[in-house]
Amino acid sequence: MERVGFIGLGIMGKPMAGHLIRAGYPLVVHDLNRQAVAELAGLGAQAASSPREAAEKSDLVITMLPDSPDVEQVVLGRDGVIEGVRSGMLLVDMSTIAPATTRRIYERLQAKGVEALDAPVSGGEIGAQEAILSIMVGGTGAAFERALPLFKLMGKSVVHMGGPGAGQLTKACNQIMVGVNIQGVVEAMALARKSGVDPAKVRQVLLGGFAGSRILDLIGQRLIDRNFQPGFKVKLQSKDMNIALQTGRELALPLLATAQVAELLKALLARGQGELDHSALALLFEEAGV
Repeated sequence: MERVGFIGLGIMGKPMAGHLIRAGYPLVVHDLNRQAVAELAGLGAQAASSPREAAEKSDLVITMLPDSPDVEQVVLGRDGVIEGVRSGMLLVDMSTIAPATTRRIYERLQAKGVEALDAPVSGGEIGAQEAILSIMVGGTGAAFERALPLFKLMGKSVVHMGGPGAGQLTKACNQIMVGVNIQGVVEAMALARKSGVDPAKVRQVLLGGFAGSRILDLIGQRLIDRNFQPGFKVKLQSKDMNIALQTGRELALPLLATAQVAELLKALLARGQGELDHSALALLFEEAGV
């Protein structure tokens, strides 16, 4: 088995790394959260003091980080992955970042003889814990085949989307669908409640028809329970919608519904609610007395 470096042990990264340890992969882990590192070390991982050290002790490095600047710093910055790589290594970035950033990192690593894949995921915390993530991958076919055994330990659906950046472009499409659909569920539940119709019954009947979806199922139940504990945080959904808008601008493509939801998420951030689940879009309706 290849030695794997895993950088980023947050809500998603920690359970993903845990699956690799349990499968027997020798893992070197790094995160600013020392408690998370200690938990993985307790399962058999080796702790690294920097991204550079993680790369030096690995054949393949996985990153799972919040945003484009984080990935750039960890990979290209001082004591970064790029300072510890050797020709023939592979970087797999499973973060959700801008496609343009992905391509820039790919080019820098290519100059070192290192392959790179962008492999963002969908499925949230539960998907990470249960190893049923959807993984969308950009990069060369050979690099994809090399990483596929690892992907299969973390996800249920794994698809090679195309060249560098194709995985991130696909994730942007995914986040448009997620954000816009959450807002649709929020508005439908608000309309039902305001009209005196039981939102739980509305959810139940709609799940059996054309409007049925996983988002209606999970987010609809969150709204009924008023459970806004984070599965996927407002601040991350906001970041992802902005990535989609940025990509749309680069292609001169207007994304009107995406822009509207992005503004609503921005309003939640301004209210200090960025750490809540993205279903907290419903809280904006409280101002309207719903």
